[in-house]
Amino acid sequence: MADYSSKAPSSITPQHTYKVVSRDRAGNDLRRILPTSASVPASSTEPLQGDSRQETDNNKPTTIAEDGVPATGVDDVDADPEVLPPNQLWREQRLDLAKLPGYYMKLSKIRLTGLVVISAMGGYYMAPGSHDFFTFLLAMTGTGLTSCAANTINQVFEVPFDSQMDRTRNRVLVRGLLSPLHAVGFATVAGSTGALLLYNWINPLTAALGVGNLALYTLLYTPMKRMSIANTWVGSVVGAIPPLMGWAACTGQLEAGAWVLAGILYSWQFPHFNALSWRLRPDYSRAGYCMMSVTNPDLCRRVALRHCLLITTICSLAPFTNLTTWAFAFNSLPLNIYFSYLGWKFYEDANNQSARRLFMASLWHLPTLLLCMFICKKSLHDKDKKDNVKAFTDFVVGFHPFPVLPFHRL
Repeated sequence: MADYSSKAPSSITPQHTYKVVSRDRAGNDLRRILPTSASVPASSTEPLQGDSRQETDNNKPTTIAEDGVPATGVDDVDADPEVLPPNQLWREQRLDLAKLPGYYMKLSKIRLTGLVVISAMGGYYMAPGSHDFFTFLLAMTGTGLTSCAANTINQVFEVPFDSQMDRTRNRVLVRGLLSPLHAVGFATVAGSTGALLLYNWINPLTAALGVGNLALYTLLYTPMKRMSIANTWVGSVVGAIPPLMGWAACTGQLEAGAWVLAGILYSWQFPHFNALSWRLRPDYSRAGYCMMSVTNPDLCRRVALRHCLLITTICSLAPFTNLTTWAFAFNSLPLNIYFSYLGWKFYEDANNQSARRLFMASLWHLPTLLLCMFICKKSLHDKDKKDNVKAFTDFVVGFHPFPVLPFHRL
């Protein structure tokens, strides 16, 4: 458990004040951050001349809530539904059933889950086996449910640290909109339903990959984020497994082409996340996360560039595994060269601008690369070629004037 009891040096202005909300079994105080005026230096509390809003606020009466936290009433709070008044911020709110689906979507990190499902779709489509829509639908549903469970458990574990980061301090559990027990219940139902669906309706291999990825994300990656920069490599493995799940759902096994897909997803994680984490260094540092961008910035830049270049190499291997035609190796080259160029610019001069350019490029680079791969799928072109040959031979056999010639053997 993080120790919030230590006092900041007198030369440093504290960023937060804390309130004891309960005690654990050992009798230790459980403290939570309160966004009160104590975080503002005394010298800066004087109203600015001509600041009518400040003068108006100072004239308003202040009441004290039951828990001793200053409160000004709901009407005094800015009309922002995402910001609660201080006397409500750390209390569990009354559950609004109409908002429950939205809370579940936030617990699931729906955009991240969507990316996981799209990656699994890519693996299913690129697999050479037969494609059944019902199997596809069940596989994607099971994959999505296991991802929802993993993301929810991740947030349950990280509530004390999410509260210290600007990017995550408004999450559902941090704001007390749902209890941790409720979130764990949702994760249990989603994860078990997804795993059973994959095992009973798809195949054991896909189910094992889904459950293994859930465990890897929640039991290894999540705690490792505060222990070692190796968490980024573990997280990249987590991101590489969904296309393997899609492939296994289609064929029941993992072939060389599946590993090429997984390799592309694995390497893509590094420039994508390293660029993102570079811009979030203050947040990660404040919350105590061990990220390359915080503890080893030089390594962060090198790893991002290294994997930009590695993506190009992996794409060139796709034709050798009969995953794509040779056209993919050439068509993907301009995409990968430009992506590598942005990786080089980030390596050469890492700043928020170069990090943002690399991160934004990663958002369109991966879907464009996958689309190019879909178009150049080897088995798709082989099928078209066979269909064209069959149509030609049928035409010749049906209309040529010399039926004794062996055109039917073409």
